[in-house]
Amino acid sequence: MFQADSANQETRKQLLQLLKGGNAHQSFEDAVKDLPASLRGVKPDKLPYSIWQLVEHIRIAQWDILEFSRDPAHQSPDWPEGYWPKELAPADEAAWEQSLAQIQKDQDSFMALLNDPNNDLYTPFPYGDGQNLLREALLIADHTSYHTGEIIIIRRLLDAWK
Repeated sequence: MFQADSANQETRKQLLQLLKGGNAHQSFEDAVKDLPASLRGVKPDKLPYSIWQLVEHIRIAQWDILEFSRDPAHQSPDWPEGYWPKELAPADEAAWEQSLAQIQKDQDSFMALLNDPNNDLYTPFPYGDGQNLLREALLIADHTSYHTGEIIIIRRLLDAWK
């Protein structure tokens, strides 16, 4: 018979794989890999944002979900202005690299929350509107994969995708 501990371990394993991406879609890392710096701030005709704005939006949203999941006192940015950068392009290469590094660091931190057997996946947080760790993991994965697809579409429009 399948035990609850085994089910929890398998659920955690599947969530970690989902967060890393690459199963049913390209990973975020693949989507931004080798993107020419000159294209990071290009906003194609009839689209509302650049790749830089999408990358920063992913970073901000993931950070917010991470902090919400581990800090009852966390205050989320105002929606929508707090989640979308105004600048079309990063200030420089360092800003681009810092954003990518922060996305990875925050993903690793969230994955550590998932890996901690003391953190129940299903029990609602004692704050919020009934959210739990499972829901927040699915939210990060869904949100990131959605915008990763948009990054790839923009790259295709700019003839910068394999």
